[in-house]
Amino acid sequence: MSKNVGFMFLFSLALIAITGVVVHFYPHHDEVSARQISAVATPQPNQLLHFTPHISEVSRPQDSFNFPIELEKTGPTTNLYSGPNQYPFFCMTQESELGQPLVDNQQGLGIPVFQGTQIIGYSKDCSLPTRLFYFTLTMQDGKYIATRLDENSARSHDSSPLFRIEQGTINRFIYTLVMPISNGEVGERSSHSKWNQKLIYQFNGGSGIGYRQGRQKASRVMTRQAQQLLDGYAVISSSGNKTSYTYNMLLAEDTARRVKQQFTSLYGEPLYTVGIGGSGGGLAQYLIGQNSKGILDGLIPLYSYPDMITQTTYALDCDLLNNYFTFRAQDPKAWRDWERRRQIEGLNAINDFPQKAGFLQPLNQLMAGFVPSFPDGNSECINGYFGLSAFINNPRQGFLRPFFSDEVITQTRWSYWQDLVHIFGKDEQGFGRSTWDNVGVQYGLNALREGHISFDEFIHINHHIGGWKHQADMRQEDIALPLGTRIPIWLTLWGNHNITNASAGPARRHEGSLEAMEQAYRSGQVFIGQINLPIIDARHYLENELDMHHMSASFYSRVRIAQRNGHSKNHVIWVAHKDHNPTTAAFAAMDEWLLRMKRYPQLDAASARPASLQDTCFNNDGSIYAEGSEVFDGQWNKKPQGKCQSRFPMFSTSRIQAGGDWGGDMFKCPLVSIETAIQKGWYLPFDARPHQTLLEQTFPDGVCNYQSRDLGRPTDL
Repeated sequence: MSKNVGFMFLFSLALIAITGVVVHFYPHHDEVSARQISAVATPQPNQLLHFTPHISEVSRPQDSFNFPIELEKTGPTTNLYSGPNQYPFFCMTQESELGQPLVDNQQGLGIPVFQGTQIIGYSKDCSLPTRLFYFTLTMQDGKYIATRLDENSARSHDSSPLFRIEQGTINRFIYTLVMPISNGEVGERSSHSKWNQKLIYQFNGGSGIGYRQGRQKASRVMTRQAQQLLDGYAVISSSGNKTSYTYNMLLAEDTARRVKQQFTSLYGEPLYTVGIGGSGGGLAQYLIGQNSKGILDGLIPLYSYPDMITQTTYALDCDLLNNYFTFRAQDPKAWRDWERRRQIEGLNAINDFPQKAGFLQPLNQLMAGFVPSFPDGNSECINGYFGLSAFINNPRQGFLRPFFSDEVITQTRWSYWQDLVHIFGKDEQGFGRSTWDNVGVQYGLNALREGHISFDEFIHINHHIGGWKHQADMRQEDIALPLGTRIPIWLTLWGNHNITNASAGPARRHEGSLEAMEQAYRSGQVFIGQINLPIIDARHYLENELDMHHMSASFYSRVRIAQRNGHSKNHVIWVAHKDHNPTTAAFAAMDEWLLRMKRYPQLDAASARPASLQDTCFNNDGSIYAEGSEVFDGQWNKKPQGKCQSRFPMFSTSRIQAGGDWGGDMFKCPLVSIETAIQKGWYLPFDARPHQTLLEQTFPDGVCNYQSRDLGRPTDL
């Protein structure tokens, strides 16, 4: 046992004795470990779409693959226009209850494939033969249950609705087609007498940086859309359209296009295709709907963000601020009032709200030579984003689960930026270019102007906050896993060893890559509001639970749509009490909207929107609390607070609290001098004139001008 692990084990025992906090121990996944990838394949050249001026204006190539995939045959293993395959790539067909992937090499590349205990080959591209399955849907204890039947049982089954499932692989990801059928259609592949001619593309969320095929169980696809399947919809999906496995939206689009092509080659064109999915599954709809044609006709994003990459702008501020409050603050006691933290972070923070891993704070303070203290509150920055900074931003972090050997982990650069390296490019050290930038950001500017913090506190925060070190200078988090536990105990809380420190002057900020920012815009990784499809953006109100799916994200999308199109009439926002699920009603409203566009093709989405379909907030029993064009008015659009905004108040972000706007789509702000900022009145009603010299020392490069244009945005957009 190492010193760190031994220390942590003793600390855990002491912690249990003192506080009652129990650290659970779990065994390693031996089966997964046995399938570790130990050798990495070399990617072959593959077509990458040309993005200039913007991906939405670039035609897609004709598919070279002959759809449909034949039964017992395999789908394409290289994408159509998304660049070279990424390796290593961990196959997850077994986790999807589909058995082992097919052997595609004998060179040790990818995961081993077994016959009994004997390795018979390896799979680097995770292919499966295309097969049919049969399932029923029943209700048990208030939940839908999907049950698989063999073909003989399906033929004779008539007690509950029956569904034909097709599964295989496309672009190396697992795809699923679900079609309602009669038992007389068992054994046939393309009959569809129970189908209502309407198609749902199911997207799913999570945080991922690639390198995995992802799991997709047919039963899970079905139960997610059980009511719609019972209503006669067909449903299609792919593990490549779950952001737990990648945020490469070009690859996600490429995959969705081919999965839909597989469907239409068997069943013909649907009346329409509507997207559904939450979190990352919501932003995927926004981006695919913006960037391409022919995949989606309407969107129902749930718990959505506009995109991943502009979310990182403020999400990666979270650990910087937590690090400051925990280790660097001039008066740490002042920041034990979590509502004061909210004035800086923007995201919600609540006093006396418990933290699941709150014991990490005194442990890390003790190790750093500080007087330890348990947190007496919590924030969305912690409750929602803890650990994601390392996972997304740190190329040394890798996976905690044993998908890959130590050698593969060491030679691979793990990060969101690396997942998109073929689009964003590499820096001088060969790491994926990052768009994240905080040069000139005045953290807490609004709090200073509103009198929530003193000028000394404002200066101290901005002098010491620092920025993330460059990718090449980062090192892995120090994490202990006592006695093989799966619960990571962080010994470098908030990534403090990867954050710059103040020395002779203020802690150095991080400057992002302008080349990466430009490519992010051009390749459609950024939602710029260029969308004219019908959208019902729905979410539960979760601010009081410090859930990362904050309500304000729906309004970042609205601001961008309005800025781009001059209106947002095709964009409806629904916010519901957490006890009411508005999804079924959203499908009914979307159906009316899309069928009206079918009947009157001369109408666009804004003109075809039913008059009864309005911005709405719902009570816990599903009744309407308020609806109409003004119910969500508030700080975001500089109007008096509407009824829904009053009932379900929303919060902001660290960049909005630093003076940014509610669109949230500025990667790199233009800088102006402190003298200019004072002349423009940006500190009023605080009088900054007597403090100009100190401000200039704190911001030697100048401060952000959020009234100007993002320097990372191409001028031809």
